[in-house]
Amino acid sequence: MNLKLIKRNVFTFVKIISTMLITSAIGLESWNIYAAITNTNLPSSLNPIFWIERFAMTSHFLESIIAAFYAPSRKKMPIKYATYTFFVGTIGLLELFSSENDS
Repeated sequence: MNLKLIKRNVFTFVKIISTMLITSAIGLESWNIYAAITNTNLPSSLNPIFWIERFAMTSHFLESIIAAFYAPSRKKMPIKYATYTFFVGTIGLLELFSSENDS
């Protein structure tokens, strides 16, 4: 099998999973904020999950800031590419920086 085909398939799979997980993390954090506002107690067993999702969202947010900063130099719209990178993660940055080599 061709290495580029494998890479493309893996990237597509990771982008789909990443988008689903970040969307779930946003929902989970919204639930946590709602529970804090309404003084509702959440199960303490969810605390590790909250920390993992916060770490992932912080990492993706930092990656989106980097993407927004470098997108104009690659002839991409900063807000659009930052949003894309926030949801797909590091693969968005890899695609942004590899587009320079492909052109």
